[in-house]
Amino acid sequence: MTLKWFLICVPAAFAASWMEANPILIFCLSALALIPLAQLMGDATEDLAHYLGPSVGGLLTATMGNIPDIIISAFALHHGLVEVVKASITGAIVGNLLLGVGLTCLLGGLRHRAGQSFDIRSSHLMSGLLLLSTIGLIIPAIFDFSTASENEISLEISAVLLLTYLVSVYFTLKNPQSELEVPMISVAEEDQRDPTQRSAAQAARLLGVSTLVLAGVSEVLTDAIEPAAGMMGFTPIFTGIFLLAPLGAAAEVMNAVRFGLRDKMDLALASCIGSSSQTALLTAPIMVFVGMAIHQPMELLFSQFQVIAVILAVAAVNNTLNIGTVRWISGVKLIAVYLMLGIGFYYQP
Repeated sequence: MTLKWFLICVPAAFAASWMEANPILIFCLSALALIPLAQLMGDATEDLAHYLGPSVGGLLTATMGNIPDIIISAFALHHGLVEVVKASITGAIVGNLLLGVGLTCLLGGLRHRAGQSFDIRSSHLMSGLLLLSTIGLIIPAIFDFSTASENEISLEISAVLLLTYLVSVYFTLKNPQSELEVPMISVAEEDQRDPTQRSAAQAARLLGVSTLVLAGVSEVLTDAIEPAAGMMGFTPIFTGIFLLAPLGAAAEVMNAVRFGLRDKMDLALASCIGSSSQTALLTAPIMVFVGMAIHQPMELLFSQFQVIAVILAVAAVNNTLNIGTVRWISGVKLIAVYLMLGIGFYYQP
């Protein structure tokens, strides 16, 4: 079933919010509505990139891939849900690595029982970029700073992360045929979906409309997060990591699974690992600057358990991808780590 059927949840979410329905119902409807909207934004971006050429189109694809996460997090930050935003950043990194790569290996491996191979050199480059990007999220948590120093170091590290992101994009655009290219912006170009089904004007209109509607749905969602989480007995951190984060990552995970089923593991890994890297390099620092602009105390000071979860996720994926081939049992192991982390976060005070 196509994800576009879930678009019915868009008017349903607005109606439920207007009627002040049960917060859990509002949260579920708006959450489901975000998934097809994110997919529409991705489709429109790919179509538009086709007309803009490889350089500008590649940059647009790279940047717009994280726009749903940024919009959702920005509205949550506007509502003062700082801990939820931090948790959603952690959840996006952990979810794409463990759940995304895990499902890809599991479902792709069940279809291709002999195992699936990928370019290990490209995998090592992705893993290296991921490790570099997560270091910036770990440093503020492992040192003891004053409140003023926490804000200052977060701004400075955010600037370094954004600069790293821009340099990595520049490298990719200047080395489109390189064996060691950063694959985080090449997924749309490699997929053989027909981009000529929409004109450039139609793609631009679809992108603009879907972005505006997603912003509206994000407002409804963030209004319902706290009361819904309270009624379900979830903490803000668990809500951000295992409820909010998977929504923005749904499109990337589904694309990765689709690539895995077609035995295109390089593209699948680029979708999941590239998205995790972009979350650390782009979404996290942007949220710091957004918080500064709207006077919300957003910094890169993550809890000890969140830092450990990111380290474990990176280590588990690097260990899984170190030989250039995977089988379905590799996916089972990664999903098991994800579920165990979920249990830990659920019982965390």
